[in-house]
Amino acid sequence: MTIRNAEVAAVNGVALHAPGEALDAEMLRQRACTELLRQAAIEAGLLGQHDPEPVDGAISVQASTAIETLLDRAVPVEEPSDEACRRYHAAHANRYAVGARVRARHVLFAVTPGVDVAQLRTRAEACLVELRCDASDDSDRFARVAGQWSNCPSGAEGGNLGWLDAGACAPEFARELFGNKEVGVLPRLVLSRYGFHVVEVLEREPGTEPPFESVRAAVAQTLRQQAFATELRRYIDRLAQAATLDGLEFGGGLSDASAPPP
Repeated sequence: MTIRNAEVAAVNGVALHAPGEALDAEMLRQRACTELLRQAAIEAGLLGQHDPEPVDGAISVQASTAIETLLDRAVPVEEPSDEACRRYHAAHANRYAVGARVRARHVLFAVTPGVDVAQLRTRAEACLVELRCDASDDSDRFARVAGQWSNCPSGAEGGNLGWLDAGACAPEFARELFGNKEVGVLPRLVLSRYGFHVVEVLEREPGTEPPFESVRAAVAQTLRQQAFATELRRYIDRLAQAATLDGLEFGGGLSDASAPPP
């Protein structure tokens, strides 16, 4: 991998944004990953050499199709074994509970265009530490913090989200909320498509846990998705190692980048 300082971030000479345009680190990673895959599709003969370069991060329909084909070939995922599915289910059976509900409240630090994500996360983590370390009996403390800092309309009601089931939440939020049995302020930030959440679970209704056989397909799909994400990160890292990157600061590579939408 060759990394060079530059005003405009680029992958092998293809600009990822316009001069003077400021992108947060996550958006820059997403565009870099997509461009690495687009160029790999061209090199593999799946996409024409004259495919237009992305505009504001948007790629052509032909490029999207070519990337899908490329990933089918380059990132094969083995079918999880019955044993692996059973182990995962035994460790996470509560995730598949039917009728489970959680009463919760939160403080949302929203990720919006142009925001300094690292600074925002630091503020969210400071809020989390403050609320988890609060040893007072002040039950309104969380509500006051939510009213002061939360970027969610619920902040006006002390961050109250009411009773939630898994279907009422973004999937990544539901995984954190229903993936354990803790009550109180959760020990880590919950990251969702909306930003960073400090979450307090007030009550849980566990619901019923169906037998393994009835949820095996869902368990297998979860393991396939996890395996695909792992292999995709490795593949993108290999592409990055062979690329010239301008104006990109990824530390050890692109291994922490999330999968770009094909």
